[in-house]
Amino acid sequence: MAVLRFLARRLALTVPVILGVATLVFSLIHLVPGDPALAMLGEGAAPDDVMELRARLGLDRPLPAQYGSFLRGFIVGDLGVSFRTGQPVVSMIAERLPATIELALAAMLVAVLVAIPLGIVAAVRRGSAADHTAMTLALAGISIPNFWLGPLLAIVFAVELGWLPVSGRSRWTSVVLPAVSLGAALAAILARMTRATLLEELRELYVRAARARGVSRHGAIVGHALRNSLIPLVTIIGLQFGAVLTGAVITETIFAWPGVGRLLIQSISFRDYPTVQGCILLIAITYVGVNLVTDLLYGVLDPRIRLG
Repeated sequence: MAVLRFLARRLALTVPVILGVATLVFSLIHLVPGDPALAMLGEGAAPDDVMELRARLGLDRPLPAQYGSFLRGFIVGDLGVSFRTGQPVVSMIAERLPATIELALAAMLVAVLVAIPLGIVAAVRRGSAADHTAMTLALAGISIPNFWLGPLLAIVFAVELGWLPVSGRSRWTSVVLPAVSLGAALAAILARMTRATLLEELRELYVRAARARGVSRHGAIVGHALRNSLIPLVTIIGLQFGAVLTGAVITETIFAWPGVGRLLIQSISFRDYPTVQGCILLIAITYVGVNLVTDLLYGVLDPRIRLG
């Protein structure tokens, strides 16, 4: 019952957040200079043709009327029709969503597989060369933006060495370069957080007590200290998942990855209001949902935390 009450309370709190994001997205996108009808017809289009297309798209109506229609459609799951393709926005996003999920999960997997071992080695061998090397790599990962790292990886591993595809989603190796580019910054943050939290836990008395009972050093570190340091790591992973989706916009554009991020960039250039709104709302809803799952995981990882 406590979990159900927690879920109900959190879901109730997400409603104004989502409505606020929807309102902000609608307002900002209509403040952006440019006319979708003129962008579709071209600069040399006749004024009468532009006015006719604006009327057909519903852009000649007052903004409050357009906002009301947008909200009514959003509540029932109808995000409208793309100005550019004439397809329902929901179906366009659903078609691109699997590619974005694949890229996001691959990036998270890269980050976890790199960060956790680096953080453990840095904490266990504090002050050693291994510690300094791991933290230097973490600092480099945070400092290098993915819009620079992505092209660099493509030049080295795709163009020069020819080991991996440079763009597209033709086979499973196509996800390697985008995932590494997207997961590098998250891996750096996770490595530093793993080191900091693990160092704190290793100083606790229960770790010494476990060693005194005959538990091996490896068992005390992994089975006791690391497990208790997972809560802040889960928090970082949950919060950074939204950042991964946001970073996917740039990464998908660099590697021509057919996901929601690339769809968003294409829609912005064409002033495709419904598609832009739908893509941004999807990112916002995903961010809220991941944070909700993160809160629920707290109770699983640490029974001392009560969700109620």
